Amino acid sequence: MFYVSLLLLLLLAGSDCRVFQFPFQTNEPYNIAHRGSSGEFPEESVLAYKRAIEEGADFIEADITATKDGKLICFHDLILDSVTDVHDHPEFASRKQTYVVDGVNVTGYFAVDFTLEELKSLRLIQRYPNRDQSYNGSKLQIPTFEEFIAIALASPKSERVGIYVEIKSPTFINHHVKWSEGRKFEDVFLNILKKYDYNAKYLTKEWLDKPVFIQSFDPSSLIYLHNKTSSPKILLIAPDSITSDTKQTYEEIISDDYLDYISKIVVGIGPAKEAIAPVDSNNKLLPMTDLVDKAHARGLEVHPWTFNHERNLLLPFDYHQDPYREYDMFVNTLEVDGVFTDSPESFETYRRQWRIFSKRKRPYKNE
Repeated sequence: MFYVSLLLLLLLAGSDCRVFQFPFQTNEPYNIAHRGSSGEFPEESVLAYKRAIEEGADFIEADITATKDGKLICFHDLILDSVTDVHDHPEFASRKQTYVVDGVNVTGYFAVDFTLEELKSLRLIQRYPNRDQSYNGSKLQIPTFEEFIAIALASPKSERVGIYVEIKSPTFINHHVKWSEGRKFEDVFLNILKKYDYNAKYLTKEWLDKPVFIQSFDPSSLIYLHNKTSSPKILLIAPDSITSDTKQTYEEIISDDYLDYISKIVVGIGPAKEAIAPVDSNNKLLPMTDLVDKAHARGLEVHPWTFNHERNLLLPFDYHQDPYREYDMFVNTLEVDGVFTDSPESFETYRRQWRIFSKRKRPYKNE
């Protein structure tokens, strides 16, 4: 009877099955494609994002930064050196600069010293030598923020995908790039999201239609945006670090008092894996921290970073070089609510098995 009903629906709908509005899933750990399918293609490239959607990602993730002329682009680093062919462009040789970044002198070709047109003349390359280098020198350009959004919105309804976007290094960007009428980086970033109707409260019908998370390591950016958008926000957390804007230590950020405070601003945290499952100098796991429990006790989701399926990126030895053991420990034992992965296909493979054997759902939702 079910199959007859389904056939009838298909006939009524016509040959284009994309007329169906498949609901965005919120009952399973999110598959967050870190800079797209970056284990397969150069990170934050159009190919990486499109492949991630094909592989079953719930979200494609991008780092948003700015150009000299105030355009927003998808690019992780402040400098172009590691993931573009800028060194093959003698016309830009004089652009190399040294700037202070978080109290440290950094030398390189900074994106903020290039216009969008100039950046579009560069080509993306693979960051890691153990990954596929065959796309180096191809036609892969740095995408703009709006080009990235267009990829998400063009995905088939059967592969509905959200966007997970980071306000990258806002303190540095606001110092080096100036916009008219006193606008800040955060204002320009938010205006683009609102232009495409990304402005809904987490898990509402409107949000499920256009899922988005706004993430940042800088608490002041998230606080600034708190009264300007209903979109859910995620505080990124790195061990042994100090926030660029508020100069808070890691210990201060994960303290009970601060988590109590920030839980009124954000719906979750995005900690490095090591903040949850620390590793000693011999690459062996230490006892787990209580960060996941502390976050869940405050109704916060936990989306750790970054997972991959490559054995030669040195998993902790306790996983016996099996990346699926790591996924299982974080999802089934620690009960995180999503993972940032360079390999969305591998997490989707794990999740297919998880659906069969696990009765757990994602219970920690700020509704």
